[in-house]
Amino acid sequence: MRTVIVIAVAALIACAIVPRYAEQLSTPHAASAVLTHTDAAPQASASSSRSVVIAPSRGGHFRVNGRINGRPIDFMVDTGASVIALTEGDAAMLGIRPAERDYVGMVRTANGTVRVAPIMLSTVEIDDLLVHNVAAVVFPPGVLNVNLLGLSFLSRLQRFEFADGKLVLEQ
Repeated sequence: MRTVIVIAVAALIACAIVPRYAEQLSTPHAASAVLTHTDAAPQASASSSRSVVIAPSRGGHFRVNGRINGRPIDFMVDTGASVIALTEGDAAMLGIRPAERDYVGMVRTANGTVRVAPIMLSTVEIDDLLVHNVAAVVFPPGVLNVNLLGLSFLSRLQRFEFADGKLVLEQ
C-alpha cells in the first residue's frame, strides 16, 4: 500500500505543482522505470568525480543519502516525481517550517487530496553532485513517510539512467 501511495503522490505532484516551477526545470532525460529486486543493501558510490551509482535496496527502490542546504537527508529516488517531496518532520530538521498559510498546493493521493507547501531549496547534493535552486514541496505531518528525490533535481543532471540493475546519476 505504501508504494501505491508514493506513486500516487508523485503523479499528483506533477499535475499540481510543476506548472508553477516549469520555467526552472530543464527537459528531463529519459530513464527506465523498470526496477529489479535484489537482496543487496542500498549503497551509493562515486564511480568517477561527477557520477554516482546507486544500487537498489532490498525492496527494489533506490535510496540515497544526500544533503539539502548542507544538512544530511535520506531520499528515495523517484523518476515519476516532478519535484523533491519532503516529509514535514525532515523539513523541520532542515529548519524548513512552512506556516499553515504556505500550504497552497493541492495534491490528490490515494488517501484523498492533500495540501502541500511549495518551497525552493538553495542546494541539493548527492555525493559530489550539486544542484542549486531546486523546487520542492513539504507535505503535512503523517502524509508522506519518505522523502522523494524527483525530477526537479534529476532533470538538472547531465543524465540519469537505469543500467545493469543500478541507477546512474551523472553531472
